[in-house]
Amino acid sequence: MSEPALNVHDRFFKQVFAEQAVAADFLRNYLPAEVVGLLDLTSLELAKESFVDAELRAQFSDLLYLVKRTDGQPAFVYVLFEHKSYADPLTSLQLLRYMGQIWDLGVRQKSRFVPIIPIVVYHGRAPWRLPRNFSALFDLPPPLAEFCPDFRYWLVDLSAMEDADIKGMVLSRVVLLTLKHILQDDLDLALRSMVPLLVELAAQSTGLQFLETLLRYLSQGTDRLGETTLQEVTDEIATQGGVTMPTLAEIWTERGYQRGLQQGLQQGLHEGTQQGVLAGIEVALDLKFGTEGLRLLPEIRKIEDLDVLSAVL
Repeated sequence: MSEPALNVHDRFFKQVFAEQAVAADFLRNYLPAEVVGLLDLTSLELAKESFVDAELRAQFSDLLYLVKRTDGQPAFVYVLFEHKSYADPLTSLQLLRYMGQIWDLGVRQKSRFVPIIPIVVYHGRAPWRLPRNFSALFDLPPPLAEFCPDFRYWLVDLSAMEDADIKGMVLSRVVLLTLKHILQDDLDLALRSMVPLLVELAAQSTGLQFLETLLRYLSQGTDRLGETTLQEVTDEIATQGGVTMPTLAEIWTERGYQRGLQQGLQQGLHEGTQQGVLAGIEVALDLKFGTEGLRLLPEIRKIEDLDVLSAVL
C-alpha cells in the first residue's frame, strides 16, 4: 500500500473519531459493559498529543481521550488504529511505550497517575490471531513471570466481525463498515449494501458533510472500488434521499492527484532513487516475509549506499 493511501486512512480515522459523539458511541458499544459502567462518556474530550513514533506513523494512527469516571476521577482511553494489512506481534510493546510516554507527560505536568485503557482497532485483510497481553512476548518459567510487567489491550477486530454485528448510531456504523471493507475485495458489494444507511445519514443535519468526507476516502484510500460503483451509489443516495449530493468532479481530480503520486513512486523505483528503492524493499519484505521481514526495515534504512540498497532489493 502506498504512503499516500496510508495517510488517507490516518486522516479519515482521526477526522471521524475526533468527533465526541462518534468516539463516545464507539466506546459505548465496543468496550466491555463493566468498563463502560465506570466511565462518564458525556465527559469525553480529545487530547491533542500524539504518541506514535515517526517511524511507525505509516502503520498506526492514535487518539488519546480524557474521560471522567463515574466516581469523578480521571482516566485516559488510548485508541491505536492499525491500518497495515496484517497484525503486528509487537503491538503490545508499542502500546507499552506509548502508555509510558503518556504517564511521563503527566509527571512533567505534575499531575497524578491516571489509568489508561488501551484499545486497538484493526481493519486488516486477515483476522487478528495474536495474543493481546504483553507477557505473551516472553517465554518465562513461573518464578520469573512475576518480574515481567503485564497488561492487556482491548481489541476491536473489524475484519473478524459480521456486518450485522457492527453496532452504534448510523454514522458510527457507516464508518466502521467502511473501515472493515476498504481493504477487502468485496468493497463494491459492501458499499451497495450500505445504501439504506447512507440515505438515512444524508437526511441528518451534518450528514452531507460527512458523506463528502466518505466519498473522498473511498476514492483515495483503495483501488478496489470501481468509479462506476461510486457514481451509481451516489446517484442512488441522491434519488432515494431527495438530496443534492456533493459533486464528484473535484473528488475525481483529487483521486487523479493521488494516482500521480503513486506513479511518481514507481518512477522513483525505476530511476533508482534511494527513497524509491526503500519503498520497493518494504513492499517486497511485506509480500515475501510479512511481519518478520518488516522488522529489518529500521536497519535497512540506515544504508546510504544505493548499490547496496539495490542489491538488497
